[in-house]
Amino acid sequence: MASLTIRNLDETLKTNLRLQAAQHGWSMEQEVREILRQSVMPAVSDIGFAQKIHQRFADYELDALSIPERRTAHISDMTEE
Repeated sequence: MASLTIRNLDETLKTNLRLQAAQHGWSMEQEVREILRQSVMPAVSDIGFAQKIHQRFADYELDALSIPERRTAHISDMTEE
């Protein structure tokens, strides 16, 4: 893995970083890795499956499709009289 050195870091920023890392229960180094990862890596989508399907077909004007009317199925009376 690569290493990165950051010089001239403001003391207040360093203190706040240390406190934030302690709140998360890890080192300052891990805190910086997490901050960098969250800021430069693509975000994972929070939208659900149905929303993804909706977005996928949004341009197809599916509301304009004619859908035949639904009818209740006719059940024959099969009893003998």
